[in-house]
Amino acid sequence: MTLQQISIFMENKPGMLCEITKFIASKNVNLRALSVADTEKFGIVRIIVDDPGLVNEMLEKEGYVTKITKVLAIEIPDEPGKFSIILEKLAKDNINIEYSYAFTSKEQKAISILRVDDVEKAEKILEK
Repeated sequence: MTLQQISIFMENKPGMLCEITKFIASKNVNLRALSVADTEKFGIVRIIVDDPGLVNEMLEKEGYVTKITKVLAIEIPDEPGKFSIILEKLAKDNINIEYSYAFTSKEQKAISILRVDDVEKAEKILEK
């Protein structure tokens, strides 16, 4: 399934991630997934939320630099080796994975978020 992810550029200093998550919570928005990639001075917070368009607009009004990108959300049985099978299918069709992060659901299923170079093609491959 294709989802919209919000990437938020932030300064890498104490309290910044807390500030962003508190702001989102104050707007009564549920944070579904979160990933942080950082360098020494700056980081990128990637989030999946209920209403990405609205949240992105609110964040930009608060002065955050953001970007919405399409990502794949793939439900995987929470068993050893299942993720590798999916990655192998994508590699065979020359799909590049730029980054990934994952979480488990209440139903004990792993959900992997993949940013790939061709979302539509990857989605078709994985539907088979």
